[in-house]
Amino acid sequence: MPESRTNSAWETLLELPARGPRHVALAAALRAAIRSGRVPSGSALPPSRVLAPVLGCSRWVVTQAYAQLATEGYLEGRTGSATRVRYHGTPPTEVATTPDRKAFDLAPGRPDLRFFPRRQWADALSEAAASADLGYPPPGGHPELRRVLAEYLSRSRAAAADPASVLVCTSIRNAVGRLCRGLFAAGHRAIAVEDPGWGALRAIAADAGLRPVPVPVDGDGLRVAELSSPVRAVLLSPAHQFPTGAVLAPARRAALVDWARAVDGVIVEDEYDSEFRYDRKPVGCLQGLDPARVVLVGSAHKTLAPAVGVGWAVAPPRWRPALESGPSPTAIDQAAFAGFVAAGRYDRHLHRARQRYRARRDLLIAELTAHRPGCTTQGVSAGLHVVCSWPGLDERAVAAAARGAGVDVMTLADYRVAPGPPGLVLGYGNISDAAVPRAVRALVRGRSA
Repeated sequence: MPESRTNSAWETLLELPARGPRHVALAAALRAAIRSGRVPSGSALPPSRVLAPVLGCSRWVVTQAYAQLATEGYLEGRTGSATRVRYHGTPPTEVATTPDRKAFDLAPGRPDLRFFPRRQWADALSEAAASADLGYPPPGGHPELRRVLAEYLSRSRAAAADPASVLVCTSIRNAVGRLCRGLFAAGHRAIAVEDPGWGALRAIAADAGLRPVPVPVDGDGLRVAELSSPVRAVLLSPAHQFPTGAVLAPARRAALVDWARAVDGVIVEDEYDSEFRYDRKPVGCLQGLDPARVVLVGSAHKTLAPAVGVGWAVAPPRWRPALESGPSPTAIDQAAFAGFVAAGRYDRHLHRARQRYRARRDLLIAELTAHRPGCTTQGVSAGLHVVCSWPGLDERAVAAAARGAGVDVMTLADYRVAPGPPGLVLGYGNISDAAVPRAVRALVRGRSA
């Protein structure tokens, strides 16, 4: 195959489905094309910035798919050179035994979908359908939902929120994308991001025209002292850093707010799973320290399910117009979520979820230490994932073997820009308690348990 394919050829060769994780679908399509010989060994793949717009996806989708296939042995990439196919007719052993559907879900960030409160949510939808305005929701969101969210975030997260400051969107990604476009329009050209950190948000910032500037993270969170000029915006998860699990230390929280005031900057606070803290009550949000400098973003994706499709941002007046632009959840979904929260159903669901996730986290760590002596974990007792490591860990080799044994797992390297210590990022949200011991055995042995 020639190294320069036309855009239409790649679009036809790698057509993606409308539903399901797109990076998984792209990896499967590329794997099939390589195995069949349609993309032969030695072929150069398009850069993510070229392929993403052709396929109608983000650059993160492409980079995640390339990284997965590189781990499996289908691709190789070198700094300053194209990513190339290195398949020679026989798939790597671990890939040949990999089932299409993973037997054990240890991927981070997925809530327990089996315990979604279906009956209570159906009741909320029914009540909303009976009484909600069925027209298009107003810009910024349903007034009742904005009021309910302002009360909830003030009570649970110590936010300085009122209905006017709350803007409704579909997800954290959606809110960050809108805000990044607003930042670019206001003259910003760069945004500081955590390293390691969630690659999807780096890609969203880049798609908006901003240059993501990685800033290292340690046990006290983002190294605020390493924020450099001309950056005047920063995106971080201070309550429970993803993926390390660190909490931004009090001195750094104060220093970050001082930095934003000194440079006339903005802090984007990602509250992706802050409701899940198991050893103590969650720390209050940064937004409460300086509502004029901090934009707080969150969603129900981790607390309920991605299918709910409700997110929010609490923002100062300067950034509200940018956050009001773009699609919103349907009027019925907004009214249903407002009723769900106002009736206390959301609080009760979170209480039960915290108990379940805390017990499952403890079980996962106990199994890891029993089967892998010397295993240590990092970060606070919170969220839906844990980072673990042990002496001599080769994270890529262990992850590849685990995937071959049917375990869906990620590594710290999957989220890094700069090299760093190895670690496995293990989610425990969407796996049953009974499956945890078998998943850990498959993980540490690299074969089915």
